Amino acid sequence: MEYELIFVALLASLLFAGITGIYPGGIIVPSYLVLFVNQPSRLLGTLIAALLTFLCYKMVSRYLIIFGKRMFVFMVLVGALWTFCWIQLVPIVYPAALEFRVIGWVVPGLIANNFERQGVFPTTAGLVTVTVAVFLLGRILGLVA
Repeated sequence: MEYELIFVALLASLLFAGITGIYPGGIIVPSYLVLFVNQPSRLLGTLIAALLTFLCYKMVSRYLIIFGKRMFVFMVLVGALWTFCWIQLVPIVYPAALEFRVIGWVVPGLIANNFERQGVFPTTAGLVTVTVAVFLLGRILGLVA
């Protein structure tokens, strides 16, 4: 039943972006996050990786001209790098935190890209709103156990 929930989240993201003008971390991101609502540590890990990606972009953009497609690719690559580091380093530093992981390789970069375009607070608020709304709708429709 997860496939149906993914499509519901896509439609909700499009509807939310159309009504408010705020993209919830990208159109596809709530579709991924809603699958992990029962694992809040993974959601937090993903948001931290996205914030670290955004901060890396801010530091690098002081010295390099990065915009447009290059900015997007930079965000996705750095987000994937943070995901890789998270997978490799967190279990070494804190072995009990195996559930404290990042969702996907691309998701932190997509969220960070929207942090740059819209701001951290509007993007995070939109992301939380759409993800929770789709989760609750999925519970009502019986798509989530």
